[in-house]
Amino acid sequence: MSQNTQHVSPLMQQLSMYIATALHVKLPDTVIERAKIHIVDTFAAMISGSRLLPGRHAIRHVKTVGGLEQAGVVGTRIVTSALNAALANGMFGHADETDDTHPPSLTHPGTSVIPAALAIGEMRTLTGLQVLRAIVLGYDICARLLLALKPMPFLRSGHHAGAFGQLFGAVATASTLLDLDARQVRFALSYAAQQAGGLYTMFRDPEHIEKAYAMGGMPAHNGTQAALMVANGFTGVEDVFSGERDFFFTFSPDGDRAALVRGLGTDFELLRGGIKRWPVGGPIQGPLHVLRDLIREHGLTADRVEKLTARMPDKELEIVNNRDMPDISVQHLLAVMLLDGTVTFASAHDFARMWDPQVLALRERIEAVGDETLTDDQRRWRCVMEVRLKDGTTLRHQTMSAKGSFENPLTRDEEEEKALDLVVPILGKARSKDLLTELWNFEAIPDVRSLRPLYQAS
Repeated sequence: MSQNTQHVSPLMQQLSMYIATALHVKLPDTVIERAKIHIVDTFAAMISGSRLLPGRHAIRHVKTVGGLEQAGVVGTRIVTSALNAALANGMFGHADETDDTHPPSLTHPGTSVIPAALAIGEMRTLTGLQVLRAIVLGYDICARLLLALKPMPFLRSGHHAGAFGQLFGAVATASTLLDLDARQVRFALSYAAQQAGGLYTMFRDPEHIEKAYAMGGMPAHNGTQAALMVANGFTGVEDVFSGERDFFFTFSPDGDRAALVRGLGTDFELLRGGIKRWPVGGPIQGPLHVLRDLIREHGLTADRVEKLTARMPDKELEIVNNRDMPDISVQHLLAVMLLDGTVTFASAHDFARMWDPQVLALRERIEAVGDETLTDDQRRWRCVMEVRLKDGTTLRHQTMSAKGSFENPLTRDEEEEKALDLVVPILGKARSKDLLTELWNFEAIPDVRSLRPLYQAS
């Protein structure tokens, strides 16, 4: 490696050193436990997503490009290159809206960080504890990158938060698992910056294929690729986050660079992550949480409703307001829940019901209103709902932190129920339970390749 040195800011020195040594950071028990819940949730999303349209396209693609047998593609019997596996598993993870989130940063860390970690972990026959520590690191870097860019202004500029943050989460994860030193990490971050992309236009794709790529597969693949290139001798710019026309100059001139390292090693961003109770877009969790409570408490049915008004954070309504995809349209999903009494994976992904006359008629009586007083930096999935019944009665209910948010997290039992619902149709009941048993003991796995027989399917 060339020994030519470049100026490196104290911030970059701190960041790169932390990434390079992250496998030696002892994690608190609370972080390990929460990490395993996110790992289970992401495996469930990936296995389920392998059977959806984006997943089927990803499988077709990796079959045609071939590659060394380094890592497995979950839900299949394919063993391919680490890069191909990261791409496919990332697309599986966001083939729909079942994957986890980090609400404050508008990212979905698991769907890119975990595929990158699994790909390098299998390639290098690493332990579960090593991979878990790298995953926690990936969540930290993913979230901090977007917090530094200032996520909502960044989103409004036409970029997509997740595609950027998850790329840097993946490159940090892969870099530490490849034993890159601090200088090599700096090169890998620079190569990641050169690949940074993701446009808000992805939301126009009604089949979720481009969105699955841009929000899951692309960041996982590109982050893994950047780290592997540096591991194979690539050198470059040592500090892409400072200096003339740096990363922030290009993407966020008013960004908060210090957020990249603020609290790093003590404040674990994974603990501010969210896991969706419902298999739909994150901002819709609050409205569905409140409506389900009203249904349970009052036996509420669609035929009794004159008008339903859901007040929700104004910045979040922008993302889910009357969208063309069923799983990210708040008005559509509230109508479905009123008609069915709940929302399932199947009903949330039923495009035909977008044009069902019964659903359309009910949507005319449903209003979603953006309320800036409900918007907060933590994005705690809030909703205040009022339902006026045909008999003149008015029902009111609210949540300031819906189920699955970091202040109201899913328990192990709740996550297992969700995961089994997604995985059993593909792996069968017995193998699904065996896989979850291993994942709940992830830190004790001696070689992550041992998971392959459990997650593979024809």
